[in-house]
Amino acid sequence: MEEQAALLQRLGFDGIEWRVRRVTPEQRGKGYSNWGEHKNDLDPDNFAANAARMKQVAADHGLKIAGIASAPGADELDDIKRLAEGASACGAPFFRVWCPRWYDGTVDYNTLYDESVEAFGKALDAIAGSGVKIVLEIHGGTIHPSASLAYRIVSHWPADRICCIFDPQNMVRDGFETTELALELLGDYVGHVHAGGHQPVETGRDELDTAEWDWPGVPMADGLYDFRRLLKKLKAIGYQGFISVEDFRPAPVEEKLKNGIEYLRAVEASLGR
Repeated sequence: MEEQAALLQRLGFDGIEWRVRRVTPEQRGKGYSNWGEHKNDLDPDNFAANAARMKQVAADHGLKIAGIASAPGADELDDIKRLAEGASACGAPFFRVWCPRWYDGTVDYNTLYDESVEAFGKALDAIAGSGVKIVLEIHGGTIHPSASLAYRIVSHWPADRICCIFDPQNMVRDGFETTELALELLGDYVGHVHAGGHQPVETGRDELDTAEWDWPGVPMADGLYDFRRLLKKLKAIGYQGFISVEDFRPAPVEEKLKNGIEYLRAVEASLGR
């Protein structure tokens, strides 16, 4: 934790989004990764016990805790209760929760939607009074790849209990909606923002000579998304939360984080010109 916090402090970040998620037995021993084994090894079971240390480490390095990058499904109520307890103890405003099932085309959207609304309702009842929000990330491969589809879920409850992670780099591939329109629709349900870069790259041609595409991660300045429009609109709607640099490219961590914050600072500065 100290190593992470010191790096972010040195690069001029304002906060940290702690990762708290389970590592499967299959992921153990295969090296550290963004989605696998992690040095901190924070999970729902040990979160509350580490909460005071997480809070202190952040404070010692001049960082606020932006939120918790957790990964339970909305139907995993035991983990959701543990995450709410830990988030409350460390002062995190939210933790992330997914729908019970992702979308792969084998189950009808409407079935998954009804299942998700029911599960989130039970999850919110389970943590009522904790003072911590649940956030749902706009993400490809889900039934909420766009702002409007995420809004259709979270708008069942007040925005002080559940909100969204607005993630434009996910939406350039799946679920894109005009930035201004999307943020106006979400309104108070914008609880957090992720920022990163992707661009389409042609990988070949199929038997009909139709282009086939991949979407590798790239620096934000090289990506398909216009971050100046994002920051301009966030300021216009009075957004007071964090923008979290999310860069999973196979490049040195310090290099990626330095590139990310310097670019976002430059975009912010350009809005005044």
